[in-house]
Amino acid sequence: MRSLRTRLIALWLMLAASAAATGFVLFTFYRQSANAQIARGEETVARSCRDVSDRYSFVMAGWTGSTQSIDESLKQRLVQAVQTALARAPGVEGGIWQAVTGSLAYAFPTYEGTGPKTDLPEAELASIRQVNDDAARNERPATMRRTAGSQVILFHACPVAGLLPDVTGWTMTRVFIGQSPAYHQLLIGSTVLAATVLGSAIWLAVILLAWSRKIARLQVMLGVHAEQELPALPLTGERELDRLVEALNAAGRRVGEERRRASAAERLAAVGRLAAGIAHEIRNPIAAMRLKAENAIVADDERRRNSALQAILQQIGRLDGLLRDLLAMTQRREPEVAQADLGRFLKEAIEPHRELATAKGVTLQAALAPEAQTPPEFDVDQVRRALDNLILNAVQNTPPGGVVTVAAMAQDGKLTLRVSDSGPGVPADIRERLFEPFVTARADGTGLGLAIVREIARAHGGEARLVANAPGAVFEIELPWRPS
Repeated sequence: MRSLRTRLIALWLMLAASAAATGFVLFTFYRQSANAQIARGEETVARSCRDVSDRYSFVMAGWTGSTQSIDESLKQRLVQAVQTALARAPGVEGGIWQAVTGSLAYAFPTYEGTGPKTDLPEAELASIRQVNDDAARNERPATMRRTAGSQVILFHACPVAGLLPDVTGWTMTRVFIGQSPAYHQLLIGSTVLAATVLGSAIWLAVILLAWSRKIARLQVMLGVHAEQELPALPLTGERELDRLVEALNAAGRRVGEERRRASAAERLAAVGRLAAGIAHEIRNPIAAMRLKAENAIVADDERRRNSALQAILQQIGRLDGLLRDLLAMTQRREPEVAQADLGRFLKEAIEPHRELATAKGVTLQAALAPEAQTPPEFDVDQVRRALDNLILNAVQNTPPGGVVTVAAMAQDGKLTLRVSDSGPGVPADIRERLFEPFVTARADGTGLGLAIVREIARAHGGEARLVANAPGAVFEIELPWRPS
């Protein structure tokens, strides 16, 4: 399933792609506009050069003076001819050029300065000479461009016919592409586009960050209460997210109510099963003691009386053990947690059962995995008692020649104590109720040992379980390595 973040990122990428495409289109328009301006400028200087050529031909056609030397009178007439030719060409300056002499006339009639401009532009003099030389040498019009910052300078020269040899007319204009309407349109469009993309990116980033933080906060709160009732989640301020929060809160309230009802029902059922189990466990010894007592009363044989009294004492011992186990299970004591030496702990837990295991022909062994850098912490006495119950059950249910293994290992910050045997395993019909009181597969068992194991494990913040699908019977006690 795609997340909201993925969709917002995809939206941002689409917006960025659209912005890039729009910017490319605007830049293309700008380039086309600049090229169009340059083309119009080249057309203007070419037309103006022809006008200069026509005016020069007209002046020279009526000239009656000497053509061997150019006097001031002729220069003045040529300047007037250039002014007349360029009078209707805004921004165009030009003149008449002779290959040997240089500039014969120059004019810039549309100059917008404080006075008439009469001097050739020194910065462009080399370009003016080159374009005129090209036109004179090739005897055809020549055009040249020169880019300078935000402007393109256009030069044009054309051969002219007249009495003077090697004469060309020339014109020049500047195209300010950086200050054209197209440039301003591009600047405005780019600014708006950049602001839109930047604003959209910031806005989407704020939305993503806000949603991520709020969802992470809800996730943390739900994770902390994962094994308890659902907490009352605070509203986030996001309308869509708050609908989910309100739905979760309502569902949590319903789940809490149902859990409390189920817990109450489970407690009542447990009390009922416990009462029935106690009645059953007590009734059998009492019935046996009654029968022995009646036999002892009517018996004349002293040995039969002593035997009856011994049987009664055994049943009393059985009732006493039953009551001790009941008290151990119901009178829960908080664990006294301390650092424990696992190797020593396993040895002390196994040794009391070694004699029984030897008598039954069962091998009892320990397996200790490499310990962590810090030793575990738990109540040694309580956990040893839980382990005693598991080891005793394993030895009693393992046939001669079998093996009982007691292991300790560290897994994911937890201590796992495992007791496994090579016996027939746990009957399928009691596996689901195995840790409930008075559930046992042995005729001489009280059915409280595994219930006590589970209570001790839970008192430490851990759990006891039967490993499913394992050969024989495998029980595990899982405890926190370091209780919080």
